Amino acid sequence: MANKPVRFHPEAEQEYLAALSWYRDRSLIAATNLENAGSKALETIAKAPQRWPKYFEKFRKYSLHRFPFGIIYQESASETIILAIAHGRRRPGYRRKRTQ
Repeated sequence: MANKPVRFHPEAEQEYLAALSWYRDRSLIAATNLENAGSKALETIAKAPQRWPKYFEKFRKYSLHRFPFGIIYQESASETIILAIAHGRRRPGYRRKRTQ
């Protein structure tokens, strides 16, 4: 079975870029590790989007190990949409407004 394309919600993309920038300002190694973890997570989600636990009923969540972020996503018939790169200790549930 072919992987569905993965698309970022514009606000999720901004969250990811902001997190990378924050880490880059403190440690290039940490920023590189976050980027590698994010890439691996997106590949894993694309291969098996239903593998990860449900989150707020109609979403799923992939937790990044070694970083305090979860990737919140929703699968449609044609693609997987990344709704948020959510920090584990900030405003739970705010990304529910981003659904289609």
